[in-house]
Amino acid sequence: MAVTKERIAKVLEAKLADGISSLPPAATPRHIAQAYSFPGKISAVVGMRRSGKTTFLHQMRREAMERGIPLQRLPFINFEDERLGGIEGEDLAFLVEEYYRRFPAFRANETVIWHFDEIQVVPGWERFLRRILDTEKVELRITGSSAALLSREIATALRGRAWEVPLFPFGFEEYLIHAGRPVPSRPDFLSSVQRSALESDFRQWLVSGGFPEVQGCPEDVRRRILSDYVDVAMLRDVIERHGLSNVVSLRWMVRQLLCNAGSAFSVEKFHGVLKSQGLAVSKDTVHQILAYLEDCFLVLTLWMDTDSERKRMVNPRKAYPVDSALIALYDWSGKANTGHALETMVLIELLRRRAELRYVRTTSGKEVDFIARMPSGESELIQVCADLTNTQTAARELGALAEAAREYPAATCRLLTLNRAVSPIEVPEGLILQPAYEWMLTSLTE
Repeated sequence: MAVTKERIAKVLEAKLADGISSLPPAATPRHIAQAYSFPGKISAVVGMRRSGKTTFLHQMRREAMERGIPLQRLPFINFEDERLGGIEGEDLAFLVEEYYRRFPAFRANETVIWHFDEIQVVPGWERFLRRILDTEKVELRITGSSAALLSREIATALRGRAWEVPLFPFGFEEYLIHAGRPVPSRPDFLSSVQRSALESDFRQWLVSGGFPEVQGCPEDVRRRILSDYVDVAMLRDVIERHGLSNVVSLRWMVRQLLCNAGSAFSVEKFHGVLKSQGLAVSKDTVHQILAYLEDCFLVLTLWMDTDSERKRMVNPRKAYPVDSALIALYDWSGKANTGHALETMVLIELLRRRAELRYVRTTSGKEVDFIARMPSGESELIQVCADLTNTQTAARELGALAEAAREYPAATCRLLTLNRAVSPIEVPEGLILQPAYEWMLTSLTE
């Protein structure tokens, strides 16, 4: 045992030395629509695997350095290291004491901002973090995701001491910056050449998605990498972690949810489909599988907006993948899926802005994609339509918005399209009609 402790101490000492001397690697900056930290809370960066959480920890370090905080006060430790096998929470005390042995003046006079990556691999990590938060002059920023503890559960395990910072794959602005494309300061005021280029980039983003690793990859390579992401989420975050034995039902559900983005999903109906195929699975198991897929951020679901709990439970949810590029992995129809991809990316953009989201079904049964309640207290009814040129389509989409507006009189009404479009029918007064890319970029540049 002593040999193990001594070995772990030496590894931690080496990692600390590297974590206070190596400059954070440069990367595409991420746009987060909230404060990264809150006094007395541990900042927990959460999101699906491969969405860039580790890179974002380094971004926070770079930004702190730009504010004048020296690198020595921004230690970074990644615990996903085979040399740390057997480490326990009590071993982490050595890390803190070794740090203050090197910088004794910091203990009383300076706030040290620790960055712990994949800390969930250390048993007892929660108690360690709570203790040093209470006893030392520190800020704590952490991330992690594994079969042992999912990213979202990182925050839950801290029992009210976490400040959750959600991170999604690249938004459109981040995609443009990463690709070296210009980000227009006035996306609503572009020349025809500029608009054509921006619309081309926007369509490509809907196809290739926002996962950082696949940017610029050929289509076959991108599909293989994304397929691996889904497989790892199913294997490690669902099957291994929860001991799920009904793998066939899991794969059926993943296919159903990913290739039908924005469609209604009823557990009861899906359970019936599985039974009709001779798959022995309980309805409770179907509910559990859906919850597991949400926990690992692979799938996002929306409830219908209603004050009645009974109505909320009996109406189907709408389900979306965490990134539009995942849609084509399981849809073998050959369809472009532009409308589904656009609706998915609008949903994720709203989540980036910390909106509380539901979908709307009016009294007469018409549907609006989103009712978004923003942190500012404002609310918006948002309809997404890739192609508004067809008269019947325009009448359906605008009619649903107009009817919902009467039921939600305080809400702003917005219809988002793929391109700059002219409606073939009259647009109701007060309704905002604009391209989705313009909406996504305008709010970031105002």
